[in-house]
Amino acid sequence: MDHTATGWVEADTARNLIEVRYAGHVRPAEVEAVLAKVTNVLPTFRPGFTFLADLSALETMDVECGLPISQLMDLCNAAGIGTVVRIIPDPRKDIGLNILSIIHYGRRVRVLTFRDGAEARRSL
Repeated sequence: MDHTATGWVEADTARNLIEVRYAGHVRPAEVEAVLAKVTNVLPTFRPGFTFLADLSALETMDVECGLPISQLMDLCNAAGIGTVVRIIPDPRKDIGLNILSIIHYGRRVRVLTFRDGAEARRSL
């Protein structure tokens, strides 16, 4: 697992799964670091891969994080992402991901949101 102070990336090529976790107060620099790490590992994944975003420990995220999150979505979309699984225990902390998904993924990408991490992992 690779991590910054508030963002972690775990790449499991055998399961065709990229996991990203955010915790605490997230600033654009942390999202940009995650974007760089995903950019490095993405060529090792097959089209149809799953992207798990765990926001269960997220407290707040700066609004300026929207640009690197959008870039991350565009990057994954271009690489053939198949499914996005999100863990968001508190719906108030969605941080606009549903709207961004419509813009950056389109209809072919399956997006699942769970409040519970165990339930989300069962969907994998």
